[in-house]
Amino acid sequence: MNGETPPAERALAGQVAVVAGATRGAGRGIARALGEAGATVYCTGRSVAGHPSPYGRPETIEQTAQMIQAAGGAAVAARVDHTVEAEVDGLFERVEAEQGRVDVLVNCIAGEDPLMGEWASFWDTKLDNGDAVFRQCLLSHLITAKHAARRMIRAKRGLIVEVTEGDMLASGGNPMAQCVKTALRQFVLGMAAELEAHGVAALAITPGFLRSESMLEHFGVTEATWRDGGAKDSNFLESESPLFVGRAIAALAADPNVLARSGELVSSWQCGREYGFDDYDGRRPDWGRLAVDFSTLPPAIMDVLRTGTGMQLRWLETVLRRTREWYAKFPNNGPQ
Repeated sequence: MNGETPPAERALAGQVAVVAGATRGAGRGIARALGEAGATVYCTGRSVAGHPSPYGRPETIEQTAQMIQAAGGAAVAARVDHTVEAEVDGLFERVEAEQGRVDVLVNCIAGEDPLMGEWASFWDTKLDNGDAVFRQCLLSHLITAKHAARRMIRAKRGLIVEVTEGDMLASGGNPMAQCVKTALRQFVLGMAAELEAHGVAALAITPGFLRSESMLEHFGVTEATWRDGGAKDSNFLESESPLFVGRAIAALAADPNVLARSGELVSSWQCGREYGFDDYDGRRPDWGRLAVDFSTLPPAIMDVLRTGTGMQLRWLETVLRRTREWYAKFPNNGPQ
């Protein structure tokens, strides 16, 4: 990505970030953006030189660290299987020993796991690998957040970010993918409530239409020619590089009032509006304001999306009413 437009200041200088799942896609972009903002970034994952991804992809955590270093930042590549609790605990022991602190954890583990890639009705979904999906894509996040939170609680500061998909109640994909993405959002709510008294914030974030390595391959383009993908799907013209969601997280981490946002589900484009940063090419993608072109979707899928969204609205309205009634029963409540 030549001709990049970096932020004006290194607002995270002196801070230490761990990006779990920094090998590719959003995780790589997030690691690069945190390094760009001045943080020392530990890039973790399973894919290292000589031991490629189980997904059959070529990217490695060493490459991500080298990108940060080439841009003038500080980065360490650390191979970790985030489903193995002893390895995760060892990671944070190493970070504390080498840096004396951990300020930011971003969980972006297994976001593009092929086991979640199948699109099918729940009655046709293959469930042979269901236990592996939940271990790799959900339990890994819980394990990693657990061991980061213990260190942050002692320091009485820190930020934990869960990367999910979508800024509404439900997510697309097969039932396993839906369960994982929805569970991550709920996990943030639970974490945030417990962590607030310790000065530690927890947020969930979604990117927009992300130009990951695999998405570029799907459209048959490169990062240099990505606009050509608009001929296949005009929505792709509002897509964002992985660096954009990374800059959103860097802006949140630099916000002195981030604790007041703890528990929120935010988006890269919402943060772009609020904090005023751009993508590397000077654009400010805004998926939320796009008049989405649904013409490429089959009518049957459109019917399911329309029906499901209407059900979500009714569900949320009912839950909001019940939650307000429940909240009103607590003594000494502040305004909501």
